[in-house]
Amino acid sequence: MHLWLIPTLPLAGALLNGLTGRGLPRGLVALVGCGAAGAAFAVASWVAWQFLGLSSDQVPIIENYFTWIQSGGLDVAFGFYYDRLTLVMTLVITGVGFLIHIYSVGYMAEEDGFYRFFAYLNLFLFAMLVLVMANNYLLMFVGWEGVGLCSYLLIGFYFVKKTAADAGKKAFIVNRIGDFGFLLGIVLLFWTFGVLDFESLFYLLGNLPEADKAGLTAICLLLLLGAVGKSAQVPLYVWLPDAMEGPTPVSALIHAATMVTAGVYMVVRSHLLFEASPFAMQLVGVLGCVTAFYAGTIALAQNDLKRVLAYSTISQLGYMFLACGVGAFAAGVFHLMTHAFFKALLFLAAGSVMHALAGELDVRRMGGLRRHMPWTCATFLVGTLAISGAPFLSGFYSKEAILAAAHEGPYGSTWLFGLAVFTAGLTSLYMFRALFLTFFGSSRLTPELRHHVHESPPSMTVPLVVLALLSVVGGWFTYQGSVGSAAFEAFLHPVLGTATAHAPEAEKMVLIASLTAAGLGLLVAYLFFLRFPGWAKGAAKRLRLAHRLLAHKYYVDEIYDTLFVRPLRWTSEIILWRAIDATTIDGLANRTGWSAGALGSWVRRVQSGNTRSYALWIILGAVIWLGYIFSRG
Repeated sequence: MHLWLIPTLPLAGALLNGLTGRGLPRGLVALVGCGAAGAAFAVASWVAWQFLGLSSDQVPIIENYFTWIQSGGLDVAFGFYYDRLTLVMTLVITGVGFLIHIYSVGYMAEEDGFYRFFAYLNLFLFAMLVLVMANNYLLMFVGWEGVGLCSYLLIGFYFVKKTAADAGKKAFIVNRIGDFGFLLGIVLLFWTFGVLDFESLFYLLGNLPEADKAGLTAICLLLLLGAVGKSAQVPLYVWLPDAMEGPTPVSALIHAATMVTAGVYMVVRSHLLFEASPFAMQLVGVLGCVTAFYAGTIALAQNDLKRVLAYSTISQLGYMFLACGVGAFAAGVFHLMTHAFFKALLFLAAGSVMHALAGELDVRRMGGLRRHMPWTCATFLVGTLAISGAPFLSGFYSKEAILAAAHEGPYGSTWLFGLAVFTAGLTSLYMFRALFLTFFGSSRLTPELRHHVHESPPSMTVPLVVLALLSVVGGWFTYQGSVGSAAFEAFLHPVLGTATAHAPEAEKMVLIASLTAAGLGLLVAYLFFLRFPGWAKGAAKRLRLAHRLLAHKYYVDEIYDTLFVRPLRWTSEIILWRAIDATTIDGLANRTGWSAGALGSWVRRVQSGNTRSYALWIILGAVIWLGYIFSRG
């Protein structure tokens, strides 16, 4: 089915723009970048259409192209694995990625490094496609590291700006912690099973006696460490908010369709491993639920529009991990898909606001923008409704499926369900707060910005409209019953197995609880930030300590800096650099060179060119030699 074409097209675009883009017109660079992403989406759609026409005995599709590594018992092929999960991921990555590429043409029109930006975007798509299409864990790790590299390049795109350069390094370094765990998990996986390809591994797991499954917990925990780093879960989430330093299309690509979903995908792809370890499953669910709540509270007190969305992303990723942890893997993938639609929409709408306000992001300095930016306002409203779980929008169906599983799933519990519902209310509160402060109420713009504010060009608003439509209809085809995603779960059943059935009474309770939480969040946001804005200021004063704690993100960055960053810097500078490198290694090399130079300086005096001096040295040498001979006799 020519699976190789899907990732190869973005790679070709990256190479063409990266190697020759400097001398090409911007229009041609944009055509290459967007064309490569669009062609990849077209091929992915064609492959999906062909795949859905195959019989059950013809799937999954495995295409091995060549032997990549062969050493002893290690035999790894370079090949791709295509099943229904791969189908969903490739369509989401290429489809949303294509829209972000189109949006970038308008957003980056006046920026330096235009060709470099599109080369990086194409390379990002290539790496993520390799990650989700790989037929073994080792090739998946190549794509895993590829998206890490691209995130470093794109977050630090404005490298002359120190905060951007630091943010790129922070993302790269924090992810190395998780990547090390993932790599150890791969090593332990091979040590245990002797294989790394999915087909062989799934077969061995399916025939593994229950008594032998107890040893899989260590593998799952190491894989989970990798997923926690890549998908920004507690405690390795700190890199994602700083990723806002990159251009806004980068934020949309990282937060919606590519890098941060990699950890969720890896856990879902490894579901047979995790299902064999109840402890690992419970840990995944607890981490996800705690992260969702924790990041949601921080988002309440952020005034930077993109940072609100960044912490929202961390929270929504927590929902996906919660779904996996309670055994609802299909619901987690479903939320991954719907989240890609409305989160890309929200970030690109935030970028539209930045474009109109010369980079301004503080919502306290906005207000009333709906009159100047009606398309941006309307699409941001759709994204806010979708992420808040408003009925009949995409986020409603996927979030309800997760809440139902947290309530009734094999690893669900009352406290997980209760905390997840409360987090749903927080989501509605902080998102409508951002909406009201940005687009409604009285204008707080400076006179200069008020004069220049304008709607974004069609190259930016058209992708917003398309993503808004997807945010509305993205969950309709899954609707069966009052809540849930039964059709989507049935679609992924051949890959992920049977989903948990939910009693009608429980579904109604979940629906009522979720809608009540979302409605209360909307009501509080309306009263505090639109109808009576003085209430918010009064509450912030009365709850000064709590507000300061949330505004400073629980001081986690400062704690990490004190406990880890500064000691490591001190160790690196004082011990490794000054004591070992500069004093010991360099000192030894320098002293050796100085000694050789001193000896050479003394010896060269012998070569004076004076005949009498030479005769003296000869006589002296003869005397010493004769003295030595006589002393031995």
